[in-house]
Amino acid sequence: MPKPIHEIRDPIHVFVRLDSDERKVLDSKPFQRLRHIHQLGMTHLLYPGATHRRFEHSLGVMELASRVFDVVTRLEKSTDEIRNQLSELSNDDKRRYWRRVLRMAALCHDLGHLPFSHTAEKELLPEGWEHERLTREIICDKEMQAIWEGVTPPLRTEDLVKLSIGPEKAADLSFTSWETVLAEIIVGDVFGVDRMDYLLRDSHHIGVAYGRFDHYRLIDTLRILPAPPSDESEASLDSPREPSLGVEEGGLQSAEALLLARYFMYSQVYFHPVRRIYDIHLRDFLKEWLPNGMFSIDIEEHLDLTDNEISAAFLKAAVKPSAKGHDHAQRIVLHNHFKRLYIPSRDDLRINPEAGTAVFHAAEKEFGPESIRYDRYAEKGQVYEFPVFSTENSTVSSTSRSQVLGSMPLASVDCVFVDRRVLKEAIGWLEQHKTSIIQPEVETP
Repeated sequence: MPKPIHEIRDPIHVFVRLDSDERKVLDSKPFQRLRHIHQLGMTHLLYPGATHRRFEHSLGVMELASRVFDVVTRLEKSTDEIRNQLSELSNDDKRRYWRRVLRMAALCHDLGHLPFSHTAEKELLPEGWEHERLTREIICDKEMQAIWEGVTPPLRTEDLVKLSIGPEKAADLSFTSWETVLAEIIVGDVFGVDRMDYLLRDSHHIGVAYGRFDHYRLIDTLRILPAPPSDESEASLDSPREPSLGVEEGGLQSAEALLLARYFMYSQVYFHPVRRIYDIHLRDFLKEWLPNGMFSIDIEEHLDLTDNEISAAFLKAAVKPSAKGHDHAQRIVLHNHFKRLYIPSRDDLRINPEAGTAVFHAAEKEFGPESIRYDRYAEKGQVYEFPVFSTENSTVSSTSRSQVLGSMPLASVDCVFVDRRVLKEAIGWLEQHKTSIIQPEVETP
């Protein structure tokens, strides 16, 4: 007897459908908590529409993951080489099992997120901990374990962990080629549906066009392909090449659009100075408000803490001068955030690549550490190389077919902020002293 299907309306994917076992995950405490975790942290203070949550994003990731799975596991989409390497493609029982694991893992991939998502993760978790590790602990916890054991056939917890966080974050586990490809469907750097959904969803709710791309065309042209040879000598070898997600040549422009959408969303939205300074003020507040200035890694305590409790705390602290984090809370609640003082120009960076750091240290010395904040982050250079199934029925590298991928810009942020109470004075000071401040130090022999 088929399992009942539950439909959920979604502004991005129209309908998301779940069966009764998947509904148990939806109704679990860890998943319901995601209703109270903003997808974009404090971004709604800048873009009022950005109030969407990890809850609906996780549903969207499940929807897209199963769409991708259904496309790339079609036998007519696979070469003989891939079918020989991935026996699961030709085994209906295994394919059904792994489709179910993939959908469940997609639902669970964000369970470990802290309040306000990425806002304070790096600084306020103990060393060696991040949201992926918390996700793994939750998947293995007793409430979720009971769900996995109740499915027919039962789902292996380790399989769910592998697909939800991927080989990089589960480095202690051994991945088969098949498991690596399935994890790539969810968390892959290029074609991961986690990225696809957040770009589409974030741009929709923020009200910008930067994050949109033709995901229908992209998904329809995805394939599991052997990794392209890195050079002619490798191409002559008979040993099989590791399979990974790639795209038919007709979908290459859609893949380029996805990666350009990511760049524009980072440069125009995620790295917006006002959005970033609100995150900094929240981190400063949490360092004073949280016990020992850190989030707990105890699972029950983690599940009991959401954006709601922290919002209530900084609303209360903002009106009580003696409260922990009062000054930082006021900056959030009264929209009295620090203002941008300096972003290095290209000319400044030609003089000194560390111009932003130099201005930060000089400003901190001049106005005091409590009046200055510095935000700097640069993406690491990355070559987006993936297999492309060419019109000549051979697998080639994406970089050999795309000029766009070889010149993809990197998003970065390099900004010095100042307390608005000394903003006018700081602007005048910087105008007077910038030339000397950004001059690089000359090493004496």
